[in-house]
Order: sequence, then C-alpha cells, then structure tokens
Amino acid sequence: GTIHLFRKSQRSLVGKLTHEFRLVAADRRSWKILLFGAINLICIGLLLMWCSSTNSIALTAYTYLTIFDLFSLVTCLISYWVMMKKPSPVYSFGFERFEVLAVFASTVLAQLGALFILKESAERFLEQPEIHTGRLLVGTFVALFFNLFTMLSIKNKPFAYVSEAASTSWLQEHVADLSRSICGIIPGLSSIFLPRMNPFVLIDIAGALALCITYMLIEINNYFAVDTASAIAIALMTFGTMYPMSVYSGKVLLQTTPPHVIGQLDKLLREVSTLDGVLEVRNEHFWTLGFGTLAGSVHVRIRRDANEQMVLAHVTNRLYTLVSTLTVQIFKDDWIRPTLSSVPIANNILNLSDHHIIPMPSLKAADNSNPVTSTPAKPSSPPPEFSFNTPGKNVSPVILLNTQTKPYGLGFNHGSAPYSSVLNQGLGIPGMGAAQGFRTGFANVPSRYGTNARGQPRP
Repeated sequence: GTIHLFRKSQRSLVGKLTHEFRLVAADRRSWKILLFGAINLICIGLLLMWCSSTNSIALTAYTYLTIFDLFSLVTCLISYWVMMKKPSPVYSFGFERFEVLAVFASTVLAQLGALFILKESAERFLEQPEIHTGRLLVGTFVALFFNLFTMLSIKNKPFAYVSEAASTSWLQEHVADLSRSICGIIPGLSSIFLPRMNPFVLIDIAGALALCITYMLIEINNYFAVDTASAIAIALMTFGTMYPMSVYSGKVLLQTTPPHVIGQLDKLLREVSTLDGVLEVRNEHFWTLGFGTLAGSVHVRIRRDANEQMVLAHVTNRLYTLVSTLTVQIFKDDWIRPTLSSVPIANNILNLSDHHIIPMPSLKAADNSNPVTSTPAKPSSPPPEFSFNTPGKNVSPVILLNTQTKPYGLGFNHGSAPYSSVLNQGLGIPGMGAAQGFRTGFANVPSRYGTNARGQPRP
C-alpha cells in the first residue's frame, strides 16, 4: 500500500462541532431556527437586565422558561442533524438517541433552574427586599409573547412527541378538571381545552398570570412577599411539567420496553411461536431506539428440516408491523441422542466417574477411637472384650475398577465385582464381609462378593 510520511492530523472536538454545524446550516429549514435562536439570546439578555433592575425573583423564574426555549431550539437543530446523518459502523442504529439525550438534558436543566429558584426564595422569606415594578409588567409580556411565538412557530418534533407520550403533569390534570367544568357550560371550548393542553403553552400562560397578580398586589398594597410566592409557584409548575418528560426520556435511554406496546408484542410473539417449523422463541428484547422508533432482537429455534429463509421471512413479516429495526437469529435444532461407548477402559487409565474410592481410617483416628463404638477411648483403658485386629490401618485408600455398566447415571453398582486381587494381598474391607459386618481379610475368604462364610452363594 501507499506509505504516507506526513499524515493529516485528526480534527479536534471544536473542529468536528464546526463541521457538523456547517452541515446543519446548509439546510434551509435550519435558518428559521437559527434566526429564532439569535432573537432568543437578545431577549434573554434584556430579561436578565430587567430582573436585576426590578429585583424580582418571580421574573427571574419566568426568564428561565425563555432559556428553556433556547434549549428546545438546540434540540430541534439536533433533530434536523439526525435526519441528515446515516448509520455508521460505530453507530449502527443511527443517531436518533442524540435527540433523546438532548430532550433529557434540557428538561433536567430546567428542573435544576427551578430548584435554584426555590433556594433563593427560601432565603428571601427571611429578608424580603423591595421590588420595583417599573419594568416588571413589560418584561412579563415580552417573555410571554416570545415564548408563545417560538412554541407555535417552530415545529419541534422531539418535544411534541414527548409532551404527548409522557404522563400528564399535576398542572395539566388540574386544568383538565377545570376545562371539563367550563366545557360543560360552553361546549364550543372543548376543541381548545380538551383532552389536554400543551404543557409548554400552559406553563407560559400560568407564569404570566402569576406575574400579573404580583404586579397588582405590589402596586396596590406594597406586598413584596407575593413576588417570592409567585417565584415558588412558577418553580413548582416548571418542575412538575418537566419531571414526566425527564422520566420518559430517561426510560428511553435505559432501553426499556414501552408499557403501551407490551401487550401487542406478547400477541405477536405468540403468533410467531405457532408458525410452521418454529420450536421456540427466546432471548427476546425490545426497546425504544428513538422517539417513535422501536428496535428489538429475538432468537428463533426451528426444526432441522425447516427452511431457514422461509421462517425468517415469516417472523420478520409478523414483527415488522411494530418493530422497525429488528434482528432475528435463526438456528436449527441440534439436539443429538447420546450414545453409550462399549470400548473397554485401559488398565492404566483411571476415570474418577468409573471408580470407587473407599477411604480407610487414618492411623491417628484409629488409635484414639474405639473400633466397636467409634468413640474416643482412654489410653490406659484395657482393650474391649470384642476387639478385632483390623488390618489396613496404615494403608492408603484403595481404588477399585468398576467394570460394570452404571445404568441411569446414578453411580450404583449392580452385579458382582472381583475382589481377589485385593484380598490376596491380605487387605480386608471393613463392613463388607459376613454376619457381624466386621469380617476382615483372611486367606480363606472367598473372592466373590455376596457369598457366606462357607463359600456358598447367598439366596
């Protein structure tokens, strides 16, 4: 191959981000988002200046919603970038999880901002500063107009999906109850308030209403504590609205199965298991790859005479209606009946599964125990009346070859076993002789197990 003496240096992180930004900016649809982003930065700067001049923490909490709008615009740009990118060897499933991560990060940052407002409000309850209302109402309407205009003008696909798929917040539930009461009196409003309002529009309107009440109470009664109360209310509404979205996007990042499709997946898997040639469906795993995209993998065991391609086509056809990115592994049944080997075992090969190890009592244990009762005896006590001179105290355990077949694999011996080679050496096996069970090795002991003292077979 060609030898490159001077290789081109790899791009830095800033260079890669600049390259990807140029790729997104080349699309005309991104120009509108970039324009709204520039206006958003200007609006945030003005609102922060007015928050400092009015000394209102409620306006600061409402300004954080405008900062969240900036995060949503960035998420929309990431969504356009994901549509332009194609799967790569590193990201074989594509880049859809980047927009899920962007939604999760945006909602978590909004909740952190709400917690910061709650901390500052708790400090203000101890020492409430004076609030100037000169630009409080102006800042409220500027932020409300820009937030609503941004939400309604930009079609943000990720946040639109999350707001519908996630569970409702406590603010939406209370407004839905109120809307049912209003729609019962004025049925024409049911198309606006029901089934549930957009959570972002709802929190913008509720925050602006809280700031208007704050402005009126401060102007009428100089009640400055209402500004802190309004800030707490806006922070709680922000936290309650963003929390269900964070939970939903977090479950997507954890590759969990969506609850609303579990029943449909079970039905499809039962249909797959009844297909011709399919023996078993196992190791199934389904998860949400991105917003609205379900991925999964499954192993299918089939008969040895089944057609792999035909079964694969049928399984894919059944599951593809719900799972867009599917991996199916087909493997045939390779179960083989085990065979028994009839080859004799060599004498010099010892297999532990085909031999019996008979442990013999150790020398120390034999000296300190009673051979009849197996209990320790005193050194000075005389030998018991029925004491046997049991040989084999210093002999190692004997390994005896089992030449009989062990049925059922339970390890029991059936039939006769030769012991002549052991008994000829003068070694006895305790507990396996005649009558009393203490027969030891004598020269005239029969060499066949199962005989009595006279050498006749037992009945």
